[in-house]
Amino acid sequence: MKHKNVKICLATCISLLLMPLSAVVKAEILEWQGSFQQGSLLLGQLPEGYQASYDKQRLQVTPKGQFLLGLGRQANTVIELVLTDSEGIETTEQFNVRERQYVIQRIEGVPQKTVTPRPTDVERIRSDSWLVKQARKDRTESLDFLAGFQRPLDGPITGVYGSQRFYNGIPKNPHYGVDYAAPTGTLVMAPASGVVRLAHRDLFYSGGTLIVDHGHGLSSTFLHLSDILVEEGMRVERGKPIAKVGATGRATGPHLDWRMNWRQVRIDPVLVLQTLPVQ
Repeated sequence: MKHKNVKICLATCISLLLMPLSAVVKAEILEWQGSFQQGSLLLGQLPEGYQASYDKQRLQVTPKGQFLLGLGRQANTVIELVLTDSEGIETTEQFNVRERQYVIQRIEGVPQKTVTPRPTDVERIRSDSWLVKQARKDRTESLDFLAGFQRPLDGPITGVYGSQRFYNGIPKNPHYGVDYAAPTGTLVMAPASGVVRLAHRDLFYSGGTLIVDHGHGLSSTFLHLSDILVEEGMRVERGKPIAKVGATGRATGPHLDWRMNWRQVRIDPVLVLQTLPVQ
């Protein structure tokens, strides 16, 4: 009986030695910053020589093996990443994503034309949407996001990510940002360094609008601004003034609506502050 146990142990050890390296290290191959929940941004760490893909798209990887992954408002409760080692061997990892419950927010008193646009406004809305998508389409190699994020201003939060919104009693798209109440003219500071991709003073829904690229498809958008202090193509530094709070576009009063995107995925700025705090 003793010899039989020795043979089983020896066979097991040999089989482990013959297994591909990717299979042996699979359980501990990734390190993460951030939480697996809807709306979250995650910073992953890969071993040297590895690549990762999500939703059939290759993820950008820094020289040190770091990568970003954004989870949308309705992200699946189980997601998959495909990992490829230096020899081209693929493994698939699954991760559980926590489902969030979103509040309902009813807002009265916004300009009715921004709730039920006139036919003459439709073409302008389409043009605005195209401008915003163009501003977010590039995936630069900039590593500005790694230095971390801070709040763009201090003020009470009056709107949260993901909430289902009713404007003048009519249900509309969910809110994808965090709202900070502040008087008109309050300075908005860059939450992280980056490059200005869009600086528009009058979009139909969002009024004065500014988009800053932080690298690897991660961008910040600032809405309802009364003034924009930077221009497209300019580099901005974290903590420096970039705009002023206003009430332009679809708004009932002065506030800052700060939104964040990973590629075209809308993520929660509050969770970004937790995943990538200022270093």
